[in-house]
Amino acid sequence: MTRFFMRLFGVLRKETLQILRDPSSIILALIMPMVLLIIFGYGVSLDAEHVPMVLVNHDKGPMSRELAARFAGSVNFKITTAESMAQAQSLVLARKAEGIILLQNNFTEILEGAAEGTGTGYRAPVQLIINGTDANRARLIEGYMKTIGAKWASIRVAKGQTAVVPLVSISQRIWFNEAAISRHFLIPGLITLIMTLIGILLTALVIAREWERGTMEAMLVTPLRKVEILLGKIVPYYLLGMFGMVMSVVVGTTLFGVPFRGSVGALVGLSSLFMLTCLGFGLFLSAAIRIQFVAAQISIVAGYLPAFFLSGLIFDLESTPKFIQIISYIFPARYFVTIAHTLFAAGDIWSVLLPNALVLAFMAFLFLGLAFRKISKRLE
Repeated sequence: MTRFFMRLFGVLRKETLQILRDPSSIILALIMPMVLLIIFGYGVSLDAEHVPMVLVNHDKGPMSRELAARFAGSVNFKITTAESMAQAQSLVLARKAEGIILLQNNFTEILEGAAEGTGTGYRAPVQLIINGTDANRARLIEGYMKTIGAKWASIRVAKGQTAVVPLVSISQRIWFNEAAISRHFLIPGLITLIMTLIGILLTALVIAREWERGTMEAMLVTPLRKVEILLGKIVPYYLLGMFGMVMSVVVGTTLFGVPFRGSVGALVGLSSLFMLTCLGFGLFLSAAIRIQFVAAQISIVAGYLPAFFLSGLIFDLESTPKFIQIISYIFPARYFVTIAHTLFAAGDIWSVLLPNALVLAFMAFLFLGLAFRKISKRLE
């Protein structure tokens, strides 16, 4: 047992020195996560704020001016007024605005008539014309406009003023992300991307690098066993990946104010399962291919890109075709994105966490087993 730990310590020391001497490992493990966090935290947002819109008010009545002021005062819109539809259309065509809000000339008349029971309808005419190039953004703008209109009507009703309200009133409440801030959704998912980057891309190179540099032959003539080689490759990158995870969580919660409602123990334990899965997959690629360039390319295609596109980090998988949803189940990132979102937004909901943890445990066992089988003690 003493010899086992002595040999293992030697491999760990060698691999640690290799990491410290290789600037690319430090950049990918420590600097790249910070760059991704800053880009996603500050530069990427699924919210629509300060959207340039053109407001055309043909009515000019007090109620239309009040509603127009509501649109102008919203953080979601940056309102420019126009006197005619032709002028508004020219601004949209020139890409100076993304849509038009039109209050028609009979706005007040219909509104007052509906309130008195003499109108022809329950809603005053407000037309929204949106640039539909980005369909998701167009739906967000539409939702913001409806929310502003509903809030304006409810305030008028509370004051006993004229307003048109629908026959059915829907009271909504958002759980887990009350402010509906996309950053609170993106940052936890981004931790999955960072751990995938460290776990798969870096370890996909370690054994292939040994073969290319000829140092693997020197290791083969030593008394080292396969399990000692495997542990010597795993432990340093496991610690590096977990450090990157902790750093990402600290930055996300302190700098970007993302709430964390789960327990630290659950986060560390479940992150370890995902990290071991990524390390096992990366080592399997490295041992099977033995060429750094090819191993790196496959790790990006089979590991990093699926973590970005097929995990639910950016795109809602429920809205994708069924066969895409089925394919996504073979990638570990899908399960850890669910875990990260649950821990950050809702807490330790074990009915969600445990099934995903069991799948990750199975994948970790599978990939580490394949990596162990592929690490050869013979020259082939």
